[in-house]
Amino acid sequence: MNFLLEIKEGLLIAWDAIRANKLRSVLTTLGIIIGIVTVTSMATAIDALNRAFHDSISILGADVLFVSRINWQTHTEQEWLAEIHRPEITLEQAHRLERQMPLASAIAPTVDSERSVWYKNHRASQVAIVGTTDQFLTTSGFNIALGRFMSETEVEGGRPVCVIGNDVATNLFPRESPLGKKIKIGEHQLEVIGVLEKRGSFLGMTSFDNQVIIPIPQFVFSYWRRPSFDIQVKVRHLKQLDDAKEELRGMLRKIRHVKPADPDNFSINQQEQFVKTFDAVTGTIAAVGLLITGMSLFVGGIGIMNIMFVSVAERTREIGVRKAIGARRRTILLQFLIEAASICLLGGLAGLGITYALTLLVAGAFPYFPVTMSLPVMGLAILTSVLTGVVSGFLPAWRAARMNPVDALRNE
Repeated sequence: MNFLLEIKEGLLIAWDAIRANKLRSVLTTLGIIIGIVTVTSMATAIDALNRAFHDSISILGADVLFVSRINWQTHTEQEWLAEIHRPEITLEQAHRLERQMPLASAIAPTVDSERSVWYKNHRASQVAIVGTTDQFLTTSGFNIALGRFMSETEVEGGRPVCVIGNDVATNLFPRESPLGKKIKIGEHQLEVIGVLEKRGSFLGMTSFDNQVIIPIPQFVFSYWRRPSFDIQVKVRHLKQLDDAKEELRGMLRKIRHVKPADPDNFSINQQEQFVKTFDAVTGTIAAVGLLITGMSLFVGGIGIMNIMFVSVAERTREIGVRKAIGARRRTILLQFLIEAASICLLGGLAGLGITYALTLLVAGAFPYFPVTMSLPVMGLAILTSVLTGVVSGFLPAWRAARMNPVDALRNE
């Protein structure tokens, strides 16, 4: 009970001291404010990056493998040049894989090209024209908002039909239904049979809503006679992903006639590669941010310590009087620790307010970037502020607690 009374008394004395020296208290907290703005901004930005990244990466599907000539984690120009000269992945190879791979629930060859799309006087530019099969709906995880997807018969016959993305539908058909209408891509017209649900973009760069999906035979005939294909392979069960990857690698080596001693002339990519790369990058950013934050708080802590030494020197007689009437060392120690922690807490709250205002500005300027200040970040800021105050104020508080009451009372 006495301990709680000492804390209450320490809070009252600390508040009186802060009010008596308003300007000094404000200037003292500047270092803490900068440190807290740094730590909360960094934590909020990393949290927003994590959420934006995982929202984007989830589009790829954790249970989907992507066969390509290019490795998504190619690091050097020499590696990239070597990969683009690999033999092309053909449609026949994709069909052979589809017939032979038991661990796959769906396999869809894909090829794409960027073109403009027209409907009457409306134009959608830089649209990805994707040639694929009816199984693409399963491997990609897309859903249909209007109409339907391509059928197996339409794909095999190379019918002039297409399924369009949400942005394409909005741009070309602002006031009417696109179903049954014919759009023009190059010199060819295609009937719209479906519209995909809005999906968003991948890492803020590639939009999945700005594309037109057509049968592969139609794509090859109309836009690209000898393309190199990519292949999407959806695994039957996520727990079989590693086994399926090894099975896929073995089958591709056989289908593409790779000799036992030769390296793969293809790459099998998956979501996990992006996750590992992203975690490494964010880890580096967090380490640099932690260093900057530590330096800011260190400078702020030094300022708090200096001011607390000044405060102890100014109130030596007060300390002597309190000790003379029975105050214990613990009481004096608590009084100055609470004062230092209170100053830092005020600085931390001010820093939180600044960061919150910054998050609102960023969220308004970049609505696609999900930046919000979370409760854990707020709690971290407050805890950091209080700990900085306690650590910075300990030496001055210890000096005050160890004062001899007689010598303190003699101080002029």
